[in-house]
Amino acid sequence: MEEQSAVDPAVASILEAARDRSGGDRIDVDARSFPDAIAEAAADGRVPVIGEVKPTSPTAEGTRTDDPVELATAMVDGGAAAISVLTEPTHFEGSPEALTRVRDAVDVPVLRKDFLLREEHIDVVEADLVLLIARFVDDLEGLVAAARDRGFQPLVEVHDVDELEAALSAGAEIVGVNNRDLTRLEVDLETFESVAPHVPDDVALIAESGISTPDDVRRMREAGADALLVGSAIMDHGGDSDVRENTRELTQTEHT
Repeated sequence: MEEQSAVDPAVASILEAARDRSGGDRIDVDARSFPDAIAEAAADGRVPVIGEVKPTSPTAEGTRTDDPVELATAMVDGGAAAISVLTEPTHFEGSPEALTRVRDAVDVPVLRKDFLLREEHIDVVEADLVLLIARFVDDLEGLVAAARDRGFQPLVEVHDVDELEAALSAGAEIVGVNNRDLTRLEVDLETFESVAPHVPDDVALIAESGISTPDDVRRMREAGADALLVGSAIMDHGGDSDVRENTRELTQTEHT
């Protein structure tokens, strides 16, 4: 696992809080297929976008207090192929309860986005996908297997080619490349462009972070992204813009 001293202090604080959290009884889920959702969006002429319900974050300019269900349904109305829900409570003001409410309200796959470090961390709330960050997990292969054994689809997040190799060795079939460097919290879209060529064709590839405009969408798609995870550009933490229209602007990019 990456040492806390090697990451931004905000990330180190998030990891410290995550280590103190526990899980519950074992969860088994009947997951909605994320690959099918990507294919359906593409067949419908939409860019496959995972819209993220994220009240705030250490890099956000403010907080949105809208009801998570209203936000999620607006994103789906805007064409989102899937929804990501933050469940980390301390730094992102998320909750497992919000994820449950969102998943009950929408008919697309829902990703649980959190800092999951141990197997027990998976057993908190039903979702269709769970995020596993390669940099922070000691036994990635074991955690991928544990998630899959419960019915979850593990999305393994990487930041460089070495982490990609670890993800593939662990059996990852869905890989996200985070353009945000967690050592400094800086964003560079070239990160995805440098890692994408090394991803096998049979792995679903997601571009994460820093995607704010239709031009960014086109750039990531041209670099090989099967789907895009977009949070802040849709949520607009510094204002109160229309989440549905923000989503639609990105999902309809390939029509413009």
